[in-house]
Amino acid sequence: MKKIIRLFFATVLINSGVSASAQAPPPPPGNAKTGGGGSTGPVGSPIDGGLGILLALGMAYGGKKYYEARKINVVEPEKKEN
Repeated sequence: MKKIIRLFFATVLINSGVSASAQAPPPPPGNAKTGGGGSTGPVGSPIDGGLGILLALGMAYGGKKYYEARKINVVEPEKKEN
C-alpha cells in the first residue's frame, strides 16, 4: 500500500511540473508610440486542462479495483483434520 501511495504522489508531482511548463507565455508589452498593447493573435491555452486530475482519479479507481480483487482472491488455508 505504501508503494501505491508513493507512486501516486510521485505522479502528482511530475504532472504538476508538466502542467506548469505547458502554460502559454505572456503577451509582449504594448508600443508606447501607439498608446496601447499590440494585437498578437490568439492566446494559447494550457495543454493539461485537467488531464492530471483525470489521471489521478484513474489511478485511484484502478488501485481500488486492484485492492478489491486481491482481497477477494486471498483464500484462507484449509484446516486439515486427522
